[in-house]
Amino acid sequence: MNDETAGAPQARHGQVFGWLPKGGGSVLQRLWRANPFWLIPLIALVIQIAGPRLWMRLRYDRLAISAGQWWRIVTGNFVHAGWVHLGLDFSGYFLLWYLFARTLGGRRWWWATLWGSLAVGGGLYLLSPAVRWYVGISGVLHTYWGAGALLAVERREFLGRWLLAFLILNVAYEVVWGPLPTSAAILKTPILTVAHLYGTIAGLVLGAVWIVIDRRRSRTSAARRTDGGQPAKL
Repeated sequence: MNDETAGAPQARHGQVFGWLPKGGGSVLQRLWRANPFWLIPLIALVIQIAGPRLWMRLRYDRLAISAGQWWRIVTGNFVHAGWVHLGLDFSGYFLLWYLFARTLGGRRWWWATLWGSLAVGGGLYLLSPAVRWYVGISGVLHTYWGAGALLAVERREFLGRWLLAFLILNVAYEVVWGPLPTSAAILKTPILTVAHLYGTIAGLVLGAVWIVIDRRRSRTSAARRTDGGQPAKL
């Protein structure tokens, strides 16, 4: 094999994945460091375009999960019942992106997506045995909302308390009276509000964990600055 032949695959690899962050690591590691905001809707869009055969293989399905297809706990959140469902969910997604992109920037958006997907799918499987199937990312949207609003309150951002209060009131309304009439009328399909509850709880838990982590980091940084400004003791 000559040098030209050996170098060709590497060149093609660089062209395909040239948009990923530079540096070492595998494609998956570099993907983790990439901006996740646009990638999540792209995944959902590709699944939607692929059609019903793929939807059926990826949606949350209790019987299939019990048979060992555990990935459906996560992938079901990226499947949608139709284009209207997809459009409605991602209009909310981009609104949350606008509100919390700075608060949940970078890797935290990835963690919120993964944790929210596991919490919603796992919550349905463990706590809602009557739910046989489920699709949609709205539960994960509530994870973004809960974590982002709680962090915004911690950082004393103007809208933080209002967004957190509205989230709690909205979920409480759904638990007591069911989905908002406008959402049900637009989708023309049943809305599983318990997924919103699981996503909200997951977001609040995650936001609280991040607050603890941020406070510890802040105290550690302050202590280092203080120690660095004092003369060494002999």
